[in-house]
Amino acid sequence: MRTLFILLLLVQVPGCLQGQRPSALNAGKFIQSEDYKLLYGGEDPSQHFNIDNLDLKPEQFHYGIGRERFPALIQPKFESVTDAAGRWKPSDRFLVAKKDGEVKAYSVKDLTRHEVVNDSIGGEPIFAAYCILADLGAIYKRKYGDKLFTFAVSGYTYNDPQVWNGMDGFILWDRETESLWWPLIDKAVSGPLKEVGLQKLESAYWQDTTWEKVKAAYPEAMILIPGQQMDPPGDWNSYKDVSDVVSRYRQ
Repeated sequence: MRTLFILLLLVQVPGCLQGQRPSALNAGKFIQSEDYKLLYGGEDPSQHFNIDNLDLKPEQFHYGIGRERFPALIQPKFESVTDAAGRWKPSDRFLVAKKDGEVKAYSVKDLTRHEVVNDSIGGEPIFAAYCILADLGAIYKRKYGDKLFTFAVSGYTYNDPQVWNGMDGFILWDRETESLWWPLIDKAVSGPLKEVGLQKLESAYWQDTTWEKVKAAYPEAMILIPGQQMDPPGDWNSYKDVSDVVSRYRQ
């Protein structure tokens, strides 16, 4: 799977060779506008991220392929264990969410492609995420108080020698405030939600397991269908005031 990710970057990042991490700073991804510090988010300048309050070091950002280059799902589709049986080997890795009689399983192979799947389990909004570079996969909550957030991958990775053994980890963003989040430290690192913590779903409600165990333990599970596409939404809900979220969930 690491090879799959490297191949994707070879296609999307000219000059990216196996084992190298292209510097976002050297590639001109940090932009100083007349009024703001911006981080490249795509060919459309309206997609750039406002990073006026970013404390992370620009020289430790890598890549910068654009915020819609990975199809983070918003309305994922599923199939039964029976229908999915021919697709997977017993050792294939899955993240499983389970709550109130509902079970959903997301293959790490598919998460390597999407990075983020926005979904719900037992009526609770969640997202499944996996970063192949740090080998970090988890299920997170998407609701903060009365506000619902939708996550995707920003197109950047970041590393800190003091965090996660210095490994690179994907930086996420949410559509409602365009804050940036770094899962390796479990919080937002810029934008209106800076310092708000990511909320992992309680451990009783999710697990990192294999296809063999999914079939044995959860024959009623719904399995994420591979190969799904997502056209980026043209319009999206935006929260103008998130002070209640910051005051309640800030780390």
